[in-house]
Amino acid sequence: MTGRCAAVCAAVMVQLFGPATLPVFSQTAEATLKGVVLDPMRVPLAGATVTAGGPGTATATTRTDAEGRFSFPLAPGAYTVTIAANGFTDAVERVSIRAGQTTTQQFTLQIAGVREAVTVQGVGGYREPAITSATRTPTPLRDIPQSVSVVTRELIADQLMTSLADVVRYIPGVTSHQGENNRDQVIIRGNSSSADFFVNGVRDDVQYYRDLYNLDRVEALKGPNALMFGRGGAGGVINRVVKEAGFMPLRELTLQGGQYGNKRMTADVDQPLSSDVAVRFNGMVEDSGSFRRYVNVERGAFNPTLTIAPSSRTRIVVGYEYLRDRRVADRGITSFEGRPVAVPAETFYGNPQQSMVRADVNLGSVAVEHRAGRVTIRNRLQVADYGRFYQNFVPGVVTADRAMVTLTAYNNATDRTNVFNQTDVTVTATTGGIRHTVLTGAEVGRQATDNFRMTGFFNNTATATFVPFDNPITSVPVTFRQSATDADNHVRTLVAAAFVQDQVELNRHVQVLGGVRFDRFDLRYHNNRNDDTLQRPDNLVSPRAGVVVKPSDPLSLYGSYSVSFLPSSGDQFSSLTTLTQQLKPERFANYEVGAKWEPRQTLSVTTAIYRLDRTNTRSTDPNDPARIVQTGSQRTNGFEIGVNGQVLSPWSIAGGYAYQDAYVTSATAAARAGAVVGQVPHHTFSLWNHYSIHPRVSAGVGLIQRSEMFATIDNTVALPGYLRADAAAFFTVTKQARLQLNIENITNKAYYVNADSNTNISPGFPRAVRIALITRF
Repeated sequence: MTGRCAAVCAAVMVQLFGPATLPVFSQTAEATLKGVVLDPMRVPLAGATVTAGGPGTATATTRTDAEGRFSFPLAPGAYTVTIAANGFTDAVERVSIRAGQTTTQQFTLQIAGVREAVTVQGVGGYREPAITSATRTPTPLRDIPQSVSVVTRELIADQLMTSLADVVRYIPGVTSHQGENNRDQVIIRGNSSSADFFVNGVRDDVQYYRDLYNLDRVEALKGPNALMFGRGGAGGVINRVVKEAGFMPLRELTLQGGQYGNKRMTADVDQPLSSDVAVRFNGMVEDSGSFRRYVNVERGAFNPTLTIAPSSRTRIVVGYEYLRDRRVADRGITSFEGRPVAVPAETFYGNPQQSMVRADVNLGSVAVEHRAGRVTIRNRLQVADYGRFYQNFVPGVVTADRAMVTLTAYNNATDRTNVFNQTDVTVTATTGGIRHTVLTGAEVGRQATDNFRMTGFFNNTATATFVPFDNPITSVPVTFRQSATDADNHVRTLVAAAFVQDQVELNRHVQVLGGVRFDRFDLRYHNNRNDDTLQRPDNLVSPRAGVVVKPSDPLSLYGSYSVSFLPSSGDQFSSLTTLTQQLKPERFANYEVGAKWEPRQTLSVTTAIYRLDRTNTRSTDPNDPARIVQTGSQRTNGFEIGVNGQVLSPWSIAGGYAYQDAYVTSATAAARAGAVVGQVPHHTFSLWNHYSIHPRVSAGVGLIQRSEMFATIDNTVALPGYLRADAAAFFTVTKQARLQLNIENITNKAYYVNADSNTNISPGFPRAVRIALITRF
């Protein structure tokens, strides 16, 4: 019976995906074809597909390595060689292979220009074949011994995504946290963070809402990533890759509007000034309402970049971004008897006139890359200045008779300046037939932060008040001033790190990755209220190891182990006491095995099974409740499967399924042993389908499902599970214009998307229709 099932499954897979493309070589191969694939800047292209076929010979397929090189044996004869890479025009050349000889060929791919018609997506537009952030070297995704999910700009455009919360809906194992509805916050493999965000591989850790207007893609690298990113990153990191100036003219304007006052415009202009200088400008402006009463957002941003290529070996990219964000602070609704309260989804708590969120971000960067033979040197400097303020009213518990709701208020201001400099040196070498890609690097950084918080006093006397359950709006005068425990401090952190990594290709079937990073993290905390100064230095050693076994070219099996640390001051290091000053950093260890399969050149399927252990968490001493000890621990066991790309020529998909079991293994200060970690559902599923019905007409359908989850780790309030459906239609109006219609939550399902506490719960969006016009000229 088992054999019959296997045969049936195999037949179904062949019918669905087509036969897997494997490198097929002649048993009497007497020659070798070698080559290198470059982009117009003569930068090697990793992960490019190389196919060679000829009359009377089998077709051979392989992919370029991290240096853009490929090699395979072929029988003598004439071949047509096709090189394909996402975002580039295919190159096709005739090559003659002679017996007993090695033929070497160089291929240069041109950037794909503006198509005559605005298409929904390019071939495999939901799939990214290779990235650099996971290893700091260009590496095909299937050769990275780690679970990585990439949301491309094509998927972002098709769903009119505008926030990271939108993005993570289609990333298995990642969910969005409410973040008090004033910042981005994600939960990855059972670990919540508002700081594990990066832009082009550099830390971007202030609490604010990021926009997607200027992004090429968003990468979610799951599991501890300290070797590449440093401290934190317990469950993983979110890395944004920004569009850069290139050498192909582009002009794109997107106008968007819809229900609940949605109004948004973005622009993208890319212009070469000469053969070695190009500029690009991305801009955004938005003025939108919400289904939540009194809530709105006004934001704008612009991001110019300059690319200079003084030679084929050197590339310099300069960028600057300014973002201004203004919105109404909204903490959601409260709960009653273990469930969200039964009130209209638009119900607002507090005083909307005094509820506000403000963020101003200035971010500048300079990246330099130079190649000298087998050595590549990269340096990136990033300077960022953040100003952030929010003032909000916080719903609390409901009275037993459901007549009244408690309400508190406070505000918080954070100003931070970040300076980070990263230098990487990559050397490739072959010793005894074994290929090495050795990476050494260093990072230095300085962060200066000022935190100031004030508590709201109703009628200038009480820190809490009651509002009617059915109409929880208040007009009671509120005075904001500091209470005895409110923060007023200045924090300075210094980071110095060094790391080394070796990617070893033992043969065409086995690759090994190993590395270690040392971080010196020095935090100095000054309390302005009592003039105390505390300091905590930490020396952090973070190893990483992985192995990739490739039974065939489209299939990779891997195993990995990685470690990361979080200093005792937390991911935002907003406070330090004489007690927490003595605590060791929390430790995160990840054990993972998985598989990555490409049944078609435009489709990838990934799976991972993992265990993530968190130790050194704080717990209360059972013999002395006033004393904190570090015996607490947490574990997440999980499985995930992701799929991205084209199933068939007209049919593209993106999404996946994740099972997570995150629980407390040893009591902490917040929870008992066995407690389920808050906002980590056991099951999540998402799948977006895009189907081209006609060259000018396409349709999209998406499903998002989540099982029941607890709001917090005390497991007293549960958010019910739900299944939501979305849809879209795309019309190519002219050769330069596309019109699209997106409907979110087409069945108008009532659901609760996330929370910040048991009494701060966010209802999900009801049915919403948006229309967008994308023009290229």
